[in-house]
Amino acid sequence: MANHIRNAKSGSDWTINDLNAYNISIVRQNAATFFGHVPLPPPPHHPDLLNRLTADEMADEESYQVVRYMDLAMDPVPGEESAVDDFAMQLLRIMGYAGRAFGRDLRSRKDIPLFICGEWRHAKTDVCVMDTNGYLLLVQEDKRHLEIVDPAPQLIAEAIAAVQSNNRTRDFLGVDPLDVKVMAGITMTGTSPTFFKIPVTLELIEAVQKGEYPATPTVVAMHRPEVPRPARRLTEGMRPLDNRRCILACFEAFKQFVN
Repeated sequence: MANHIRNAKSGSDWTINDLNAYNISIVRQNAATFFGHVPLPPPPHHPDLLNRLTADEMADEESYQVVRYMDLAMDPVPGEESAVDDFAMQLLRIMGYAGRAFGRDLRSRKDIPLFICGEWRHAKTDVCVMDTNGYLLLVQEDKRHLEIVDPAPQLIAEAIAAVQSNNRTRDFLGVDPLDVKVMAGITMTGTSPTFFKIPVTLELIEAVQKGEYPATPTVVAMHRPEVPRPARRLTEGMRPLDNRRCILACFEAFKQFVN
């Protein structure tokens, strides 16, 4: 919609209208298309997570912490920030997304400057994975227990801000910006994740910065894990072992896009 109104707004205020304003769409994909192969192998480490149901059954401390925070995230206190971000950080760490061995850090509530419509605003990610060169993965909680809001447009705004920031780092290092950076993203509804591959091009960045409609569409790939009981996805989350195995296999496969 070339005539759609575009305003300088922060990432937390983005809605589906802003995606339309910048020629961005989201396409759902099955596991084979999204990850490039099936079946998805289970994670090779921490078998307790795959085979033991409750936190008290876990033999190792890291698995205990993940399931303990999972229980907290599944039982939010009305009107309060949930434990979803804490759970996401524990899970990403145990799954090998960050740590000393990988040269990557986990950050929570990181404020990313967003240059939009000729003005500076902000995009605040709930959790992110970073290295010395910038942002690699963004996580946005679905906060509909606090307010009516769709987390996907917020996540996409954060991805644009993150690539803007990465490009500023590249410029400082004397390196040209990438023509396109596919930013990895996850939204979390309780303990139920949705995975995104968000291609951020120089054309899209320029359009957002100028408040213009880009001629080239941006198509964001999205995958929701194919759990055994889809209608109970949100109420069950990662508690049942069959759901947990499916979701953890997706987290393991998704690591290939975090670079």
